[in-house]
Amino acid sequence: MKHYDLALLGFGNVGKALARLLLRKRETLLKEYGITFSITGIATAQHGIAIQPRGIDLEHALQLSSSGGHLNELSVEPHLVDPFEFIQNCAADVLFESTPVNYADGQPAVNYLRAALNAGRHAITANKGPVVHAYQELADLATAQGRKFFFESAVMDGAPIFSLFRYSLPAVELQGFSGILNSTTNLILTRMEAGESFSTAVAYAQSIGIAETDPSGDIDGWDAAVKVAALVTVLMGFPLKPDQVERAGIRDITSEDVLQARQQDQRWKLVCSADRQADQVTARVAPQLVGSDSPLYGVNGTSSVVTFVSDVLPQLSIVEGNPGPETTAYGLLADFINATR
Repeated sequence: MKHYDLALLGFGNVGKALARLLLRKRETLLKEYGITFSITGIATAQHGIAIQPRGIDLEHALQLSSSGGHLNELSVEPHLVDPFEFIQNCAADVLFESTPVNYADGQPAVNYLRAALNAGRHAITANKGPVVHAYQELADLATAQGRKFFFESAVMDGAPIFSLFRYSLPAVELQGFSGILNSTTNLILTRMEAGESFSTAVAYAQSIGIAETDPSGDIDGWDAAVKVAALVTVLMGFPLKPDQVERAGIRDITSEDVLQARQQDQRWKLVCSADRQADQVTARVAPQLVGSDSPLYGVNGTSSVVTFVSDVLPQLSIVEGNPGPETTAYGLLADFINATR
């Protein structure tokens, strides 16, 4: 049996979902993997920071966070406010990072993960930014420290994409991929097919927490471009930044466009793709019309799909149906198990 101390940097929807999942899976972790754990630190932007070497009462922490309380009352260092001090002092074996994404340079998450690895902690993130902007650096640092840098939840939530290639597809050469990687735009287009205007569909996505107050990252294709860059960087071995992805969003698609497509048994989808040609990769995010013969046609709502093309498997598809914070949390949990095996 092995005991691990865990720290959560970020305690929003994903962080709280992870806390609940850890509680629910505690017995499974013990019986199937010989793992016990304590949460020795939780850091939030809105509800304070808690460090408790003896272990934080997760139920209490969840209640405080949900009711607008402060986690400082659970801490042996109640006045701590700096995330880097938190990383240094949380006495954890594993740091889970789920702070907001920065498309431009991945900061400050890159520095958080670098600090965790330098402190001798496994670094597990749900954040796309560090994967795109600092993958090789953080992977090399993890190797040098004898630790793991894992990020399954960065693309398609808890669907096993990165770990599939890491463990189950040895010696495969990925030649390209295509799919739907942004849940928000897929939901908006689905609701427009049902007769809603673009603005009404965006407002609905915001009301259920799928779209941000400023939805431009989704509807202008930036979120999808970051995910494409992450897949190309990690799985194809070709470092790619989001601004190197040819990008067009769905902002200019009208209700008339959507309804006309449906009359022709077609659907608009924001399609992500990459293709390897010799020593170069072409990557693109753009709205496309797909027919009923396309694997993308039936992927609606917040669901997503990606089809990989490799030298040994002509087509391998993964579909994720209507994910939420719980599925993202599962990706973090799976990374924890794999990192500590």
